[in-house]
Amino acid sequence: MADPLSDILALVGARCAVTGGLRAGGRWSLRFRPDAAVKLDAVRHGSCWLVVDDGEPVRLTAGDAVVLNHAGSMVLCSDPALRPVDAPETAERTPAGLRCVGSGDDVAIIGGHVDVDPAAAGLFTSALPTVVHARARSTEAAEIRRLLERIADEDARGLPGAAFAADQHAQLLLLHVLRVGLRDGALSHPGWLRLLADPQLRPAVNLLHADPARPWGLAELAAAARMSRSHFAHRFREVSGLPPLTYLAHWRVRLAERALRTSDTTVAALAERLGYASESSFSHAFTRVAGVSPARYRRESAAGRPAAERAGPTGAAWRNQPLASRTSRPGPSRAG
Repeated sequence: MADPLSDILALVGARCAVTGGLRAGGRWSLRFRPDAAVKLDAVRHGSCWLVVDDGEPVRLTAGDAVVLNHAGSMVLCSDPALRPVDAPETAERTPAGLRCVGSGDDVAIIGGHVDVDPAAAGLFTSALPTVVHARARSTEAAEIRRLLERIADEDARGLPGAAFAADQHAQLLLLHVLRVGLRDGALSHPGWLRLLADPQLRPAVNLLHADPARPWGLAELAAAARMSRSHFAHRFREVSGLPPLTYLAHWRVRLAERALRTSDTTVAALAERLGYASESSFSHAFTRVAGVSPARYRRESAAGRPAAERAGPTGAAWRNQPLASRTSRPGPSRAG
């Protein structure tokens, strides 16, 4: 059975690092400027406030987990009324790597970040709002916290295979973050994750992912969703931001991009595998979406050119909005 969420996760190549965390007490307020696109924090015990990009304060309590997506800054504090100071790079730390601030042990937080393949990062980051708050009562919050702690434990103990274990935990972290968005309806922008959350459209999406090379017609997909063609086309575009067959074309290109980055498969073989009548028609379709030809994409990927520089004129539609508008600002310190 097709599983589009697993398909997309397989493209992003997750790597996770735990940056330690924070232990604080008394009156305190620290500002961090995350240098990773996706930041995760989980409250081990106690409570504090979180303020992201000068927005409304969010109360975090024991068991809560929060995911920050392209946040320019974050403030963790005992009281939002306090003026924050920039978190120092050097501070007293416990053996477990927790940064100690203030007096006492009112709150302890473990933090980390997830790095993904730059060429596929937009697939993940565009699907989430700036802040996803998974409350302690949710299964996802408990799993995010458990996975962060396991990654920290693997790193601290230095056991054989620790890097491999961290990579597997990172994939699960991504999964639970996306499940928070799927379950809580935290998705305001059209996009692929909102599409997967739509129970009416999901059968049609499953068909597209199960056999992307097939020349799917609108009537077949609408029948799978038990809708009229016009209603299906309107609903699909409203939810995903793309017409159904355009979504399919973009998904084929994402599959082709991965093959071009990671294998020596010829362009002609890719064209046949993805259902195109000729190498020429595939190259034209690829260029419309990616902004460059398959051959040039392969050369630039091998040379390590950043994915953002390769993004084509229509690529932003897949990612919902240009990543440049949400890029993290540089700053003096990483979040705990």
